[in-house]
Amino acid sequence: MTSAAVKQVQRKRMHRDRVFPIVNTILLCLLMFVTLYPVINTVAYSFNDGTDAVRGGIGLWPRVFSLKSYEAIMADKAVYQAAWISASKTVLITLLNLFWTGMLAFALSRKEYVLRKFITTVMVLTMYINAGLIPTYLLISKTLGLSKSYWVYIIPSMFSCFNMIVIRTYIAGLPDALVESARIDGAGDIRVYWQIIFPLCTPVLATVALFVAVGSWNSWFDTHLYCAGQKQLHSLQYLLKMKLATTQASANAAKTSADALKTTTLTTPITIRAAITVISTVPILVVYPFLQKYFVTGMALGSVKG
Repeated sequence: MTSAAVKQVQRKRMHRDRVFPIVNTILLCLLMFVTLYPVINTVAYSFNDGTDAVRGGIGLWPRVFSLKSYEAIMADKAVYQAAWISASKTVLITLLNLFWTGMLAFALSRKEYVLRKFITTVMVLTMYINAGLIPTYLLISKTLGLSKSYWVYIIPSMFSCFNMIVIRTYIAGLPDALVESARIDGAGDIRVYWQIIFPLCTPVLATVALFVAVGSWNSWFDTHLYCAGQKQLHSLQYLLKMKLATTQASANAAKTSADALKTTTLTTPITIRAAITVISTVPILVVYPFLQKYFVTGMALGSVKG
């Protein structure tokens, strides 16, 4: 190959090396915009005047700024009690789920445990074969007697088979020499787990904690089934859902009543729904940045072995 041909090949490579970062940056910016636009648009609607929001066409910024939607939601004192219920049950469920699921995952990851394959198979079957809503309701409400109790949120959610499989897979990928050296020094199973395995499982445990916390924070159907008549046990999501239904009913009444129209001009189902979405999402958005690095690492390492 002549020197001219070599220089031409080099020029093409240099051109390609310059073009790729530009195209890649443009595509990523477009993807970021498509991802963030619905979120920003929801926030804009939540801070917009209710009557003006009915017209539509709101983009990334409120057209007529108003805090009436948030004031209408926060004016109810029951919201603060519901927020406490949601926050406390989320923390308790996350801690207890990590505790029980992590210990069982460690036990089932030990090759010397004879029944580990049988128990794992039985648990995995429960992920595919479900008794359904009615037997679950009868078990929790009638047999266990947890209906109309705060513990109806906690006890049924203390364990997850899927989370156990994720943690067990991660533990199985750790070197066996760690456990063997600890046992040579006289450490028992409990000490091995808490002092050696548990600290090494921080990425996968943080990942599972994020799964459990998001699921617990967003749940409302358990309140609808077991605690609908107990106002002091309403979760935030259930209360906000009922608030949205009330606003929708008021908006429907406003179509035929001038007095109702006066009370609903500043807030509409559109702005209330947006404000509810923002209020429900903010706590998770605050927690996620602290768990992001563990989330990425845990998902990558937890899926290496099946």
